[in-house]
Amino acid sequence: MKLALVTAFPPSKVTLNEYGYHLAKHFANNPEVDELILITDHTSEAKQLDFEAPHCKITVKESWKFNSYKNVINIYKSINETKPDAVLFNLQFMKFGDKKIPAALGLFLPFICKLKGIPTVALLHNILEHVDLSNAGFTDNRILKSIFNFIGTSLTRVVLKADVVAVTIAKYVEVLNEKYNAKNVSLLPHGSFETPAEPNYELPKGPKKIMTFGKFGTYKKVEILIEAVEKLRLTSNEELEIVIAGTDSPNTLGYLKSVEERYSHVPGITFTGYVAEEDVPVIFGESTVVAFPYTSTTGSSGVLHQAGSYGKAVVMPNLGDLALLVEDEGYTGEFFEPGDVDSLAISIAKIIESDAHRIEISKTNYKAACSLPMETIAQMYVDEFNNIIVSKANLKYA
Repeated sequence: MKLALVTAFPPSKVTLNEYGYHLAKHFANNPEVDELILITDHTSEAKQLDFEAPHCKITVKESWKFNSYKNVINIYKSINETKPDAVLFNLQFMKFGDKKIPAALGLFLPFICKLKGIPTVALLHNILEHVDLSNAGFTDNRILKSIFNFIGTSLTRVVLKADVVAVTIAKYVEVLNEKYNAKNVSLLPHGSFETPAEPNYELPKGPKKIMTFGKFGTYKKVEILIEAVEKLRLTSNEELEIVIAGTDSPNTLGYLKSVEERYSHVPGITFTGYVAEEDVPVIFGESTVVAFPYTSTTGSSGVLHQAGSYGKAVVMPNLGDLALLVEDEGYTGEFFEPGDVDSLAISIAKIIESDAHRIEISKTNYKAACSLPMETIAQMYVDEFNNIIVSKANLKYA
């Protein structure tokens, strides 16, 4: 199979670049994929192709830019030039831009590929019906919410024109089937990026590190985490540090810098900035707890899967897709009320003050991560494409 993957890709800062990297890594090692065409966004530095591909040719086509109105044309040209047997789009609604027109135009690409007769799967990481537009940073205005909902529903219908739409949470399948009468939605779980050897669950010497990882500023707010740890320091005998790993959301540039200035009086906070792929194991390995200071969710959580892979205990808000993911895939943790500093502090305390409890959660999460390695997920996509190819062949000769 000659497979094209349309995705953001490291060192890109565009959302889903990490997921694109790990999909590519495991497609390149799948025996059924002879050539992998990466149709990626432009980056000033070379693409991070630091994985083995013993039998697979890898071609990189830098074809699009965040918020460019030309993305549809340029990606279409790349697909025409490379002539793949199948195309996978790694998508969410704001994948191609945070401006309405570039973002919307990009979502027409799976339909365009299907019209060309190319077997096409659109991996949709979030659906409008499970996004809180206020907390996710889109709008608080009631009229604008109605407009966004109308546009989002219309764009969902466009994405559903792909041969198969893959979603990562079982509830999404139910919603799309019921609301849109969809017949082509498949559940393909998120999967775990890496499944290292089982850790010994011992902590490094020194302060206990409370770490959060992601793109911050919209529905991911670090103020609550800082203030919760400050409260804990007043009552706990443990020495605590805060690690804020990651960057601003594209919608809230300058957010982390403003937080760093606002809390400059608080000791023991590290802002790592962008974390390169090779540094991810270190960040997780040194952490005692991985925290999710979210006020909303917009899909499955790659960070939760990473935490599981490295055998880490987590504290999560009791809301939305994270709760669904825990139920579907077997993760666990301590839950807190979204936006409640005291509730978050209590949840963190339960983990840092009991090694036995921390290890119990860590082992459960590692087991959940091991049950769905990315190698398995990549094979599920290859199987989907094979089914589409066979179906199209049967229709052709019927």
